[in-house]
Amino acid sequence: MQDTEAVWLVQAQRGDQQAFTNIVEAYQKPVFNLCYRMLNNAEDAEDAAQETFLRAYRSIKQYDHNRQFSTWLLSIAAHYCIDQIRKNRMNIISLEDQPNQEIPDTLPGPESSLSKREEQNRMRLLLEKLNPIDRAAVVMYYWYDYSYDEIAQSLSLSESAIKSRLHRARKEMARLWISQQNKLIPAERKCHESPVF
Repeated sequence: MQDTEAVWLVQAQRGDQQAFTNIVEAYQKPVFNLCYRMLNNAEDAEDAAQETFLRAYRSIKQYDHNRQFSTWLLSIAAHYCIDQIRKNRMNIISLEDQPNQEIPDTLPGPESSLSKREEQNRMRLLLEKLNPIDRAAVVMYYWYDYSYDEIAQSLSLSESAIKSRLHRARKEMARLWISQQNKLIPAERKCHESPVF
């Protein structure tokens, strides 16, 4: 694939639109997934993915072949999403309005499905509370297995800044998760307590 991709990149830099279409087809899913995890909305993620490819198309001639293409492309997506998050900071996104795009549950029973969905929704809420750059770093590190160096290149930060941001983000997410758990436990007790007659 990398040899084929390298050929497509050279051809796309020379103006071959079919070569760029091949690149889009190869990367549309990873770009959409990154945008979705950052924006938490399928429609916004589709728009962001389209904008990412448009920006990549416009600047493909400046792409440096010494840099990994996927890192370059996903950094365009991450920066665009960060800008969108900053612009829409005051808007509240309702999770109920979002289509459920999750991996099918392989465990039997509605309880496990409901539990998994609740956990995913709680994780999305935690990600939303992070600042946009920290959110991008978390998504790239945990969902895309990017190295510190790749994330640093993508977000135009130093490697130590990325490590620091990830450390702070993990602590903040853990704090928020524990806080949510503590709120859930009393609510669950009330549900299980039966009235005495």
